[in-house]
Amino acid sequence: MSPASTPSRWLRIALPLVLVVIWLAGGSLGGPYFGKVDEVSTNDQSSFLPQSAESTQVQERLGDFLGGDAIPALVVFDAGRALDGPQLDAVQTIADRIADLTGVQEVSPAIPSEDGEAAQVVVSIDSGGEVTDIVGEVRELVAADAPDGVRAWVTGPAGFTADLATGFTGIDGLLLLVALGAVFVILVIVYRSPLLPLLVLLTSVFALCVALLSVWWLAKAGIVVLNGQVQGILFILVIGAATDYALLYVARFREAIGEGRRRWDAATAAWRGSVEPILASGGTVIAGLLCLLLSDLASNRALGPIASIGIAFAMLSALTFLPALLALVGRAAFWPFIPKAGMTELPIDLTQPARGLWARLARFVARRARIVWIVSTVVLLAASVGVTQLKAEGVPASELVLGASQARDGQAVLAEHFPAGSGSPLYVIVPEAEAPDAAELIADQDGVESIGVVSADAPAGQADATVEDGELVLTTQGPPGTPAPTATVDGGDVMLVATLSDAADSLAAEQTVRDLRDAIAGSTLDAVVGGTTAVDLDTNDTSIRDRTVIIPVILVVVLLILMLLLRSILAPVLLILSVIVSFAAALGVSALVFTEVFGFPGGDPAVPLYGFVFLVALGIDYNIFLMSRVREESVRHGTRRGILRGLVATGGVITSAGLVLAATFAALGVIQILFLVQLAFIVAFGVLLDTFIVRSLLVPALAYDIGRTIWWPSKLARSGVDETPEPPVTEEMSRAEYRRTLEP
Repeated sequence: MSPASTPSRWLRIALPLVLVVIWLAGGSLGGPYFGKVDEVSTNDQSSFLPQSAESTQVQERLGDFLGGDAIPALVVFDAGRALDGPQLDAVQTIADRIADLTGVQEVSPAIPSEDGEAAQVVVSIDSGGEVTDIVGEVRELVAADAPDGVRAWVTGPAGFTADLATGFTGIDGLLLLVALGAVFVILVIVYRSPLLPLLVLLTSVFALCVALLSVWWLAKAGIVVLNGQVQGILFILVIGAATDYALLYVARFREAIGEGRRRWDAATAAWRGSVEPILASGGTVIAGLLCLLLSDLASNRALGPIASIGIAFAMLSALTFLPALLALVGRAAFWPFIPKAGMTELPIDLTQPARGLWARLARFVARRARIVWIVSTVVLLAASVGVTQLKAEGVPASELVLGASQARDGQAVLAEHFPAGSGSPLYVIVPEAEAPDAAELIADQDGVESIGVVSADAPAGQADATVEDGELVLTTQGPPGTPAPTATVDGGDVMLVATLSDAADSLAAEQTVRDLRDAIAGSTLDAVVGGTTAVDLDTNDTSIRDRTVIIPVILVVVLLILMLLLRSILAPVLLILSVIVSFAAALGVSALVFTEVFGFPGGDPAVPLYGFVFLVALGIDYNIFLMSRVREESVRHGTRRGILRGLVATGGVITSAGLVLAATFAALGVIQILFLVQLAFIVAFGVLLDTFIVRSLLVPALAYDIGRTIWWPSKLARSGVDETPEPPVTEEMSRAEYRRTLEP
């Protein structure tokens, strides 16, 4: 920049200060919202389903039949031997006390098991309240009042919801501390500076604070659905992406400082050099994330705009807040290893001795390009074979929490003494005239233990049902002379209740729902099936549909963006293929680790989709960082030399960015939720594959082997500059000799 175009000293100080103050204000406003996320967050799975799902239709009418929108909790008591009279009385007393708790709608009498060794109490909890807090109060009451010799658990859908919410505890505390701590350690090792890592971390933290502030109010207004899963991904994504973009800017700033530029000139030169790849990378991630809007699951749709907001603020922070900080601090940010003139000079050709790891790697790639990319591809393809072992069709709710789970333990005890589906029945809404036929059809299904009908006249709101001479007969327990109950009718429909013989959250129970729906579809009945098991089934089916539709769309969108960025068709196609192979390899290795090492029972259908979104959208970032620099160098030095220069120039920053992103996603593993642990491993491992194999070996070697044709059909593909690889030197100079050649 010429002296005439350089702003005044006042402006060079005032502008960065204003930017810093703006970000400090935004961070101060957003910071307190970390403790308020629970106010706008929900983990109710049924709220994520599309309106067209059968379970959603049933869920919307539950209140009309049951008198309120409730989620059941089951309190199971087990003595290990026959319960005596005083113990049963104590259980009933506990049931009466539970009924007095705020948020509890209805409590059934104590129901002994057939073997007499256990009893259960069905508790209906207002789903509009704080389910986790209410379950916690029930558990405290039960633990304090359980009779001697009797163990008790609170399980059922409400119990699992509470355990899942507890599993997310620490997502805005422990998760952030682990992620930021890992990033700080890596940055200190990379930069060997105490100040620069802090500046980069501030860039990430303030981006997250402002993003959270925006997301919180969107969730408050009901525009997006926020849950613990989306929250955790948002935190990690913003920290990782903002750090990556900051590293790219710092690398450019360091080059400018090494060229002898002053603070302002170095900051502006770094901004010009990094703005295009940062915007392209961030834009690619946002485009990929917004493809999630095609999802039928509200949680997936919410992640798209929520994470996109995070990425937008990550880019904005890296392009405004960090440049302002470095414009004020200058070369002191790198203390005690401040760059000096000549330190950032890149090797131009192979006749010069290699200096440093990346120069040596560039020399190796140039000498063995074809062998390198072929071997790299074979290794990735071999690793992808394990994808055939991936089980991602859904897992029982009891397996979602990896740590201790009272609901899981209680479910096992419940299955020993009662039908495993007790307390979490299927609800079938059918026209009143078709109720007898529907009841017979349901009773004939394998996996159905008993049939009932919702009845306001029955003591527990439900009457047993049988079919006699084509008529539905309702019975209930009660003293002699108790009038027969009648079915509750709403809009000409009645609600049948089917208790399953398998645990409500099991895959066997889901199969029973699937079979029942098929049987209804093959009949003349006009019925819809809902309930906890149906919600799980519809969620899994919708997730499978989403990944089938969204993954190809993401590939097309990212491909188009790469074509615009690189002004080429061939290079983007090859980059996309490399990312697909890398993703398949990451998924293959992950599947084997999940099955053979960790012994996971399976995975959520959304895990491959989320893994693909992050690995393609974020993994392509490194190829963008590399190939945008390669193209810049190719214009001036020719394609093959530009590839080597680009590899050396971006090697350190991309490797550091990959390590940071892998570490931040790995931090998700501290939240003991199966989905997050699996996603953490897939993305962290996949990012490392992209960093050390795809971007460092496969892509440079393949591009070098192809030469200028890689830019087809742009003009750069027809340039004959520097297309003949230069012969390597037969004898390398020593480092001291090479340094002397640089001296004027």
